[in-house]
Amino acid sequence: MIDDALPLRAEEHDAWLALVLAGGAIAPRQRLIAVHRSAAAARAAGPAAWLAAGCDEAQRAALARPAPDALQQARRWLAAPGHHLIGWDDPRYPPLLRESPQPPLALFVDGEPALLAHPGVAIVGSRRPTAGGRDHAGEFAALLARAGLAVVSGLAAGIDAAAHEAALAQAQGLTVAVLGTGPDRPYPTRHAALQARIAGAGAVVSEYPPGTAARAGQFPARNRIVAGLTLGTLVVEAAHRSGALITARLAGEAGREVFAVPGSIHNPMARGCHRLIRDGAVLVESAEEVLAVLGPLAAAHLAPLRGLSAAPIESPGRDTGPPPRPANPDYQRLWQALGHDPIPMDSLVQRTGLTAAALSSMLLAMELEGRVVVRHGRYMRYP
Repeated sequence: MIDDALPLRAEEHDAWLALVLAGGAIAPRQRLIAVHRSAAAARAAGPAAWLAAGCDEAQRAALARPAPDALQQARRWLAAPGHHLIGWDDPRYPPLLRESPQPPLALFVDGEPALLAHPGVAIVGSRRPTAGGRDHAGEFAALLARAGLAVVSGLAAGIDAAAHEAALAQAQGLTVAVLGTGPDRPYPTRHAALQARIAGAGAVVSEYPPGTAARAGQFPARNRIVAGLTLGTLVVEAAHRSGALITARLAGEAGREVFAVPGSIHNPMARGCHRLIRDGAVLVESAEEVLAVLGPLAAAHLAPLRGLSAAPIESPGRDTGPPPRPANPDYQRLWQALGHDPIPMDSLVQRTGLTAAALSSMLLAMELEGRVVVRHGRYMRYP
């Protein structure tokens, strides 16, 4: 039975690669999946069905005969440990991104795919920030990561890199890098080591297949994924014309929150933030102000988890608050692992046997419920 299933999985995998490599407009390929219910069936449907779905001539030719070198390169990349292809019909496809305008057909992920569904905040800004702007990005990212949010950015120089680095520096801080190149092409190339660290501790994601080099138009397109994956976008420093402003606009169009850090009127890197504030972005001076807005949104996003997270009554005679609701076994394990003294994430991983990504989501849900307190990156039961 297992041997019979393997060719089917390989066929579906190759069909998804063919759909991705066909390029062009995304909507016709999404229609194919919606009508035929799987990538393999969509590809097997043939030229007439592809035309009916709206695929243009180039797409139909590519679906019939995918470029062999590109197909082999994608297969080799996906064969490596920790590499994933998350198609539009995959249950792991991030829900927030699916709800955004123009979501990608599929995602190549290096790292933990579950992190793409974790409540997050985008931190973006200038590639050439001031020293103060770089410090602000790091401070916001560190505190937001410590609070349990994933820090999402684009791996670019400047503010993006500062945000990623600060999140990585936190105990089990989560960060996601969204690339405008293939997942095997760090850009800028000097960030190759940073990209590898993010993949090891979080996730690196791209809609472009392995081997895709940097092209100017791909980076504005990348920004819609940064905005779509997150509950809100924070712009730290941005010139009057800046890719960060594109991300902020896309976040607003997706119905997400937009925050901007004000700066000196003499700083040209603050003009984009001031423009955003004039246009209605939330002026913020601290990470706590961002959390005040995103906390309730994260709670709603994690509602299914929160419904399972109640802790058990510890012992007769002890007032533990309202009676617990039916508890998920993973939450029970986590509750037993927690104490009244702060404990770091790595100790919780050892005690529970759960992954840091799973624990981070659970701890954020419990914190929002008032059951857990976070102090300097360590977790404890609410006093």
